[in-house]
Amino acid sequence: MADEAYIVAAVRTAGGRRNGRLSGWHPADLAAEVLNALVDCVGIDPAAVDDVLMGCANQFGPQAACIGRNAVLSSKLPETVPGLSIDRQCGSSQQALHFAAQAVMSGTMDVVIAAGVECMSRVPINAQFEIAAKEGFDKPFGPKMKARYPGAVFSQYIGAEMMAKKYELSKEQLDEFSLSSHLKAIAATESKRFHNEIIPIEVRPATENVGELHLHDEGIRFDASIEAIRGVRLLTEGGRITAASSSQICDGASGVMVVNAKGLRTLGVEPLARIHHMTVLGHDPVIVLEGPIPATERALRKSGMTLGEIDLYEVNEAFASVPLAWQKALDADPERLNVNGGAIALGHPLGATGTKLASTLIHELRRSGKRFGLEAVCEGGGMANVTIIERL
Repeated sequence: MADEAYIVAAVRTAGGRRNGRLSGWHPADLAAEVLNALVDCVGIDPAAVDDVLMGCANQFGPQAACIGRNAVLSSKLPETVPGLSIDRQCGSSQQALHFAAQAVMSGTMDVVIAAGVECMSRVPINAQFEIAAKEGFDKPFGPKMKARYPGAVFSQYIGAEMMAKKYELSKEQLDEFSLSSHLKAIAATESKRFHNEIIPIEVRPATENVGELHLHDEGIRFDASIEAIRGVRLLTEGGRITAASSSQICDGASGVMVVNAKGLRTLGVEPLARIHHMTVLGHDPVIVLEGPIPATERALRKSGMTLGEIDLYEVNEAFASVPLAWQKALDADPERLNVNGGAIALGHPLGATGTKLASTLIHELRRSGKRFGLEAVCEGGGMANVTIIERL
């Protein structure tokens, strides 16, 4: 019989805007801060960690050459602790969490860190494609894939527009949702709801150190208004999506420590939460962002739960059309959705988003005294991960 997978620590950095307060951090060093914080939170011997699984969507430049291992070697963990890099696009660290849970449930490992990092100031989205193209290398979509989807353009921006059109979401609805993301994030920040998940790290912009700590998500627009959001130009002529209804480019890192029953006994710690269910699903790579809907349906079916039994939902705000379509398709309660805001306000550090959302979900479940939470993330290639977490 498989063991349970427990989460005993969950942390993240506050998000940094593009070329902002975290842009001077090397990704391996930023990820190492999270690894150190997890070990410190639990108070364990760093050598007790069996493995580090690190999500990163753009493994290029400073994020290449196994960022998972390089983060370990930049941290207080001994060199005997291995590291692995995982790329499931925006769900990379959520997949790291799934792999970590599967490892401890199997009994082959007892203590695993699942984490993620993305420094988008240093490694811009699509940088590897653009630089490779300049050097004459092929793009990642080969002839057979193009033949399977003739005439298709694999673009998340186009997919976001397709989602808005398919689910009949108006620009007004998208703009209002975007404003609500900022308003929720403002309320959460001012009431210190993120206090237990954010680790203090040095402000380190690209130019110089400024001698202060980064404690709040830099992307939140504290002066956000519906008028300002409505005034942002459309990404495509005749479309509905703007930069204001899209997730923010973000620098950040996050992580959770996952253990089994033996790990709990060995470490002498109490769990924060338990992994109740894990699902990953492939879907249409052209509309690309719709995967969380059928993945959630599969997760509920396989776990024997209904959406009404889930107390909180964290659905990544890659674009406003994603959580709004998810909510509409599944008839979900909007009062349970992204209650502290999402990536439109807080930022979307790609490979770090999975364990970032898991950390936020766990701490909000504990703060509010609620029991079950669901995390769903859309991913490049039309994939999606869904995790159901139970607070303990």
